[in-house]
Amino acid sequence: MSTTRRSRRNASAMKMVGALLALYREAAGYTQKSLGEQFGISEEQIASIEQGRRPLKPDLAEGLDEFLDTKGALSTALSRMPEVDLVPMWAEEYLDREREAIVISWYESLLVPGLLQTEAYARAVFRNRVPVYDQDEVEQLVAARIERREVLHQKVPPMTSFVIWEAALRDQLDGRDVHLEQLRHLRKYAELPGLTLQILPLGRTSHAGLEGPFILLETPEHQRLAYSETQRDSTLIANPDEVGILTQKYAMLRTQALNAEDTRDLLDRLLGEQ
Repeated sequence: MSTTRRSRRNASAMKMVGALLALYREAAGYTQKSLGEQFGISEEQIASIEQGRRPLKPDLAEGLDEFLDTKGALSTALSRMPEVDLVPMWAEEYLDREREAIVISWYESLLVPGLLQTEAYARAVFRNRVPVYDQDEVEQLVAARIERREVLHQKVPPMTSFVIWEAALRDQLDGRDVHLEQLRHLRKYAELPGLTLQILPLGRTSHAGLEGPFILLETPEHQRLAYSETQRDSTLIANPDEVGILTQKYAMLRTQALNAEDTRDLLDRLLGEQ
């Protein structure tokens, strides 16, 4: 995908557009469910747009304007939203897919996975970026990353599995206190229902993830996708053969990693070393 940057909409403005949609929907006598049915999308998607958690796409805005007879209000509001140019184009589609996924499987070897990061750890990650972000950019990126964690706390959260190479848990980005808080956070999240956390320990004689981190997603339509990033680019993969290869890698990584109970024990030991 291109590394050209595009604008990510300001979170407050997204909530404003969402509130506008809710106002027109209610005035027209539709529930979130019945309006979603008119466009072949779920009640949850309408709710997410209205709450400002999911961006309203231009084509859907046009359709809603026509259906709800808003005289183009939603499309106009969308086009005039303030912009925060922080998230590169190649990450946008993945973020949209992550918000709606019913299954997320994530292998990470360099860092704690984004969905499991504390605010302080995320801030340390963004401060280490080269070239550097200014402080305002760092804080906006941290807020966006922490907001992503909501996907794990939905009424019906996705089934999530994380395999993290132990090396990623040994670095102490921004110091001991940040590291300790992050380990405690992982230990807490390891108890969440529907979430499985496994650590791939150092010293293994086999390792199926040497080619780098990747993420597997399953959409509500049961399409299986894969996502991987490099230094300046990323790939969202839909080809079944390619997704199948990464699915095999992930299955192998899970057999090489500690099981969930032993992972919790290792986290307890790591916390005890601090």
